[in-house]
Amino acid sequence: MSLLLTKYPMPEQEAAVRVKNFEEVALGYTPELAKAEAERCLQCKAAPCRKGCPVEVDIPAFIKEVKAGDLDGAIAKIKEVNSLPAVCGRVCPQEEQCEKYCVLAKKGEAVGIGRLERYAADTARNKGETITAIEHTAAVKKVAVIGSGPAGLAAAGDLAKKGYKVTIFEALHLPGGVLMYGIPEFRLPKDAVVQAEINNLRKLGVEIIVNAVIGSTFTVDELMEEEGYDAVFIGTGAGLPYFMEIPGENLNGVYSANEFLTRCNLMKAYRFPQSATPIHVGKRVAVVGGGNVAMDGARTALRLGAEHVSIVYRRSEKELPARLEEVHHAKEEGIEFQLLTAPTSVLGNEEGWVVGLQCVRMELGEPDASGRRRPVEVPNSEFVLDVDTVIIAIGQGPNPLVQSTTKGLETNKKGNIIAIDNGATSKPGVFAGGDIVTGAATVILAMGAGKKAAAAIDTYLQGKKECSTNAHC
Repeated sequence: MSLLLTKYPMPEQEAAVRVKNFEEVALGYTPELAKAEAERCLQCKAAPCRKGCPVEVDIPAFIKEVKAGDLDGAIAKIKEVNSLPAVCGRVCPQEEQCEKYCVLAKKGEAVGIGRLERYAADTARNKGETITAIEHTAAVKKVAVIGSGPAGLAAAGDLAKKGYKVTIFEALHLPGGVLMYGIPEFRLPKDAVVQAEINNLRKLGVEIIVNAVIGSTFTVDELMEEEGYDAVFIGTGAGLPYFMEIPGENLNGVYSANEFLTRCNLMKAYRFPQSATPIHVGKRVAVVGGGNVAMDGARTALRLGAEHVSIVYRRSEKELPARLEEVHHAKEEGIEFQLLTAPTSVLGNEEGWVVGLQCVRMELGEPDASGRRRPVEVPNSEFVLDVDTVIIAIGQGPNPLVQSTTKGLETNKKGNIIAIDNGATSKPGVFAGGDIVTGAATVILAMGAGKKAAAAIDTYLQGKKECSTNAHC
């Protein structure tokens, strides 16, 4: 394959070194590598890559600026629609979005769009960006944003740029949502990247109130009726973990991935005792699941000192929902993949601690509703994995607090808020987007939902059309 059809590799820490630290694995492009990668872009007039971007970044335009060495122009072009480019450049599944549609991908490897976005964003941050706050008049309308994850941050940024006075209410002690509690430091640095991006929103004039649990501190109705907010956006995500409901899940040494990663990422358990939060990780760890969260849990356990870590997944490698890059890194780091394997119970000792994971082998049958072949149990194939820690990473759903305390807000049987494409809910003036509507998805899809809702909120507040709820659209 010619060099033109192959991405320039991203420099990264060696596997043997990185498993002993929590520093970022990928080190980013040098100026020389960025220019060379940008030169691979064909500058297609049709720009098919753009249709794969949920926030509609003008990809050829910003890459053209990178190629010319105009990094100010590149970041300005990206930030026309994307408030969190350093985040997106790191964690978005570009291979399933923008890069999937790159013309070069038909014969080789797509342009490294995410890598170039990260390079432009990091360069701008390191140089020091100038951000001017939006000045408000006394009559400006107020919007409350509930949740400071990707959907909330995107909505807040767009609304602030449109001139609204925006306040974000965050339940935790630091803003960022899943960017802070869910994604490990070695994939997404918290202070250097996440909080830096959030501080840019503060510079725009967005107010962020932490330790504010909506549904308890205030209800949505109180925000609108007593606190004077003209519209509300709900972006509370999907932070309620699912369990397998098998025997032994209440044993000591069993974690939900949500708890495990929150302790490590948000509470800095990996720095204990310098941080106040401890975490117990045994010598042999099994992580149940095959998505990015499972990979994050497995790779985190390894860095916390586990001697052996296994991914236990009931389908084959072909069906793994995790990004190829995350699977590749996990394999490089020595994580074992127990594929076509399903847990049936967690085994414990008399003291109530995990001593094993009983499993059964699976084979793939006919496709299920998701289009993937359904795993079917192989008779008489039971066996026990010798483990002392089990991390359950099979998905998560919505916390019901906001929905249960908001009059007139319709939800589906899973507890997700029902909203149409622009985010309008059944309650006038209340919009929602991201995982609280769709269920657990990607950072960039949540951001796309936040941006659509911001546009709809603007339309609603300007009285440009009567539609204000999903019942009337």
